[in-house]
Amino acid sequence: MTRTGVAIALALALAAIGLASIVRITGPSRVPTPSVAAAPAVGLLVPVVGVPRAALRDSWGEARGDGTRLHHAIDIMAPIGTAVVAAGEGRVEKLFTSDLGGLTIYERSADGRTIYYYAHLDRYAPTLAEGQPVRAGQTLGAVGASGDADPGAPHLHFEVHRMAPGQPWWQGAEVNPYSLLAHPA
Repeated sequence: MTRTGVAIALALALAAIGLASIVRITGPSRVPTPSVAAAPAVGLLVPVVGVPRAALRDSWGEARGDGTRLHHAIDIMAPIGTAVVAAGEGRVEKLFTSDLGGLTIYERSADGRTIYYYAHLDRYAPTLAEGQPVRAGQTLGAVGASGDADPGAPHLHFEVHRMAPGQPWWQGAEVNPYSLLAHPA
């Protein structure tokens, strides 16, 4: 087998393992959670200042919206105003406000293959702008309860999406960020 063949076989094996580790069966309908096989780069920072990795809780796949959708993120609980920082190196792809996510940031990784999504923010960092490069650990904004978040439970809703070449910021295959943050390699 050639080196290319070995690399492809290894990538497929890793994809199968990754898929098996993040697919969940939830609720009475027993529908598997959509996910992606290939994980983005490891070594991400916890994107909320002062929250230790051990405090993270895996909320991936939990029911939301009275059971009408599944949670494809983790929620990182923190007081309103706690600094939200870039989980990895990248560029601000989009600053956006939506009914569900409230004040949000889409950050594309430096290699362009991953989107980090930060939602329910209270505010953006004063100089944050679309197209701006960001360093891992750079302040992007502050924890809030915007969008459909419970005002009594402020948190950062953090998603990770694996992107195919040319995919726009709102697409990509969902990846459970819990293992990337709680147990980095």
